[in-house]
Amino acid sequence: MQESEWSKSIPFKEQKNIIKRMFLFAKPFRKTFYAAIFFAFVLSIVNILLPLIIQTFMDNYLTNQTATQQVIYFFAALYFFGVLVKAVIWFFQWFLYSMGSLKTYQYIRAKLFEKLHSLGMRYFDQTPAGSIVSRVSNDTETLYEFWYVFLMVLTGIFAVVSSFAAMFRINVKIALLNLIFLPILMVVIWYYQKFSSRIYRQMREKLSQLNTKLNESISGMQIIQQFRQEARLNEEFEATNDDYLKTRYAMIRTNALLLSPIISLLYALAIALSLTVFGFDALESPIEVGLIFAFTTYIQGFFNPMTQMMDFLSVFTDGMVAGSRILKIMDNEEYTPQQNPDASQTITKGKIEFRDVSFSYDGKNNVLNHISFIAYPGETVALVGHTGSGKSSIINVLMRFYEFGEGQILIDDQDIRDFTMEELRKKVGLVLQDAFMFYGDIADNIRLLNQDIDEEQIEKAAKFVQADAFIQKLPGKYHAKVIERGASYSSGQRQLISFARTMVTDPKVLVLDEATANIDTETEGLIQEGLANMRQGRTTIAIAHRLSTIRDAELILVLDKGSIVERGTHDELLAQKGLYADMYRLQASEV
Repeated sequence: MQESEWSKSIPFKEQKNIIKRMFLFAKPFRKTFYAAIFFAFVLSIVNILLPLIIQTFMDNYLTNQTATQQVIYFFAALYFFGVLVKAVIWFFQWFLYSMGSLKTYQYIRAKLFEKLHSLGMRYFDQTPAGSIVSRVSNDTETLYEFWYVFLMVLTGIFAVVSSFAAMFRINVKIALLNLIFLPILMVVIWYYQKFSSRIYRQMREKLSQLNTKLNESISGMQIIQQFRQEARLNEEFEATNDDYLKTRYAMIRTNALLLSPIISLLYALAIALSLTVFGFDALESPIEVGLIFAFTTYIQGFFNPMTQMMDFLSVFTDGMVAGSRILKIMDNEEYTPQQNPDASQTITKGKIEFRDVSFSYDGKNNVLNHISFIAYPGETVALVGHTGSGKSSIINVLMRFYEFGEGQILIDDQDIRDFTMEELRKKVGLVLQDAFMFYGDIADNIRLLNQDIDEEQIEKAAKFVQADAFIQKLPGKYHAKVIERGASYSSGQRQLISFARTMVTDPKVLVLDEATANIDTETEGLIQEGLANMRQGRTTIAIAHRLSTIRDAELILVLDKGSIVERGTHDELLAQKGLYADMYRLQASEV
């Protein structure tokens, strides 16, 4: 069995590249981070000065019993003031760094969402929706804590250097002895990073699979309940959840063994070693108690930041995995088809021409073979054929969802690449078989949040496609609430709203992808009337499921296995007694 990419550890070179690129996202907020780092540096200085206050008080006043009430109050007030200053500095350090982290991870999430909208349909065909949701939500959320790692590293470096300098000032020999623990720490960190990154990548992949299962179950709940698949889906979800739980267990065991316990052990050894050396030195000459107190405090200041850094290693590793998954999307080059750089043509008439167009989804097996036809302005060209014959593929390349391979697609005798994508989306209207509706109200679903479209245009489009009649009966009318996917409306009502959404921009070309396949009898008459209005004066490319709806088409193309096998009007194709005639007779017999 081949090892999954996400089950491997992240090489050091790749980690370095991830950090470098993550820093680019933080660049717009660098001033906030710099201010936080400045406060962290000041905090390390304050941490050095506080033990000196206690040392001075103990050695200069307590040991020789010269302390007066004034002296006691002075040192108490001085120490309290120092602690107060430390608290204020600490607050600004964490507040500023938290704000920088929050802004950065929100910025990354926005950029990732923007990137997803630039990717072509092929990416979404090949990537489960749950996996994408996991990367946009969970992985970006992880990066919020990921930035704290660098604060811990910086404050740790400040604290370790300042603590060592203070220890070195007190006793050079013992300070140097404490350095022997650093190589041990470096080895532990190296081993932890190598071992834990593999566990975190597995954990992230299992979480992604969990989200995919959850997304599929929620989206397909009606089908699941209809076919009584609850038990099977529960078993599959529990199995995936158990796999995720196992990776979490592995992570906990690793962290419990290699993080704080190791540092605590080394800290205890350092204290024991230092006290032992101080003890031997005390046999030769007296040593001040305050000095020992200050030294052991500095040892604690030397190891505490390392404990924090080690604790944040788990966050760092988790963030590295999340960052690699996010960058994988950012690096994806499955873009939507690109128009020519100087594209500036305008669609005026709506003539559509395919010239010897071939297309493949995988780059190997063609689903369209040498497709050629012309749809003159105002005419209707219907595409018919069995499932998999290539009807939707023609729509996909015409709408520029996919880049076609060979041949040419022309609009008004100009290459389709010479039109901007904005011009194509405005002048080529698409109505799909499944009318998707967004959460909000009907007006926003028609205008799709385009504020240039006013209420008058919305109502005009709705009346034009026969949707106004049922909208006027709704509470709130055009501002009637739309729940997720428009579940409170019938399929016919959703389709009429979809018609209005298409017509509100007054397109020159109309593309119908089996727009009447899933309609209810209640609104069928309205939909047929709405379609008739929509097609008037517009070039129409229609995928037809019901052949009776395209009898008046100027040209009917019959597809089979990606090729046009018959073409002509309804009567001409019936007279040929070929595939179209067989399909028509079959449908007629089912009525």
